[in-house]
Amino acid sequence: MPEPPPDPQRLVYLGTPEFAVAPLRAVVEAGYEVTLVVSRADARRGRGRGLTPSPVKAAALDLGLPVSDRVDDVAAVGADLGVVVAFGRLIRPNVLAALPLVNMHFSLLPRWRGAAPVERAILAGDERTGVDLMVVEEGLDTGGIYARAEVAIDEDETADDLRARLTTLGTVLLVDRLADGFPPPQPQDGEATYAHKIEPAELHVDWSSPAVHIHRLVRVGGAWTTFRGKRLKLWRTRLAHDTDTDHDADTPPGRDEGIVRPTGDGHLLLLDVQPEGKQRMPATAWANGVRLGDDEPLGT
Repeated sequence: MPEPPPDPQRLVYLGTPEFAVAPLRAVVEAGYEVTLVVSRADARRGRGRGLTPSPVKAAALDLGLPVSDRVDDVAAVGADLGVVVAFGRLIRPNVLAALPLVNMHFSLLPRWRGAAPVERAILAGDERTGVDLMVVEEGLDTGGIYARAEVAIDEDETADDLRARLTTLGTVLLVDRLADGFPPPQPQDGEATYAHKIEPAELHVDWSSPAVHIHRLVRVGGAWTTFRGKRLKLWRTRLAHDTDTDHDADTPPGRDEGIVRPTGDGHLLLLDVQPEGKQRMPATAWANGVRLGDDEPLGT
């Protein structure tokens, strides 16, 4: 693969979701010329089913940058380096041969190669994760590492919050390396694990599971259960402590802050929920509205 030049000035940028916007804006603000932004084609979204650009494409147009949805166009714009952040599409060998590409990946490689590294780190109970700037090559996240930053994962941190922190760290790494040069990449060291995409069925809560596992599902985003035959989305929870379950007879369990529910090995405090067909709301407001019984189970 081509090596990054010592002083790249002309960049191409490949990215798609909202969290990939900040690095794009940062390299523009740092004075680099972005000769092309590549993102997915406009998709039909919303009730009107109108065509909507990806967040990265919308930001690029706002910045006055040229945009394409064809990856092969990267090889034709005379750039020094390509930057890849959550692009989500295959980059073919002819493009890899034409231009050095640096990827911002949100894990400590080789742990959690693949599509959902932040979510898999949370589900696995990892205490630490990080962001790597790495060589893009034909293998799935197998390239050498140019730079790395590590962080601890808080026990209540959501995937969105953690990803935002990693994006900030990765953006600083990227701008620093663009300014100071990319060192020789270091080979990945350790056992590889793979962060497969989270499937909806994985987010269905089994209340016989340990409380910490259910809490991790909620932190990932999209966890759901049922109540009286309808879906109930769980937006925010925390592990229940003794003070959450020790109440006097005049105060139903958890009703002062959230709703305490039993799990396979303890209790979980539900803080924010979303009933089917309604908006997100405090769990206490939902429980009062449905007249939730103290012993009435979820998952029914």
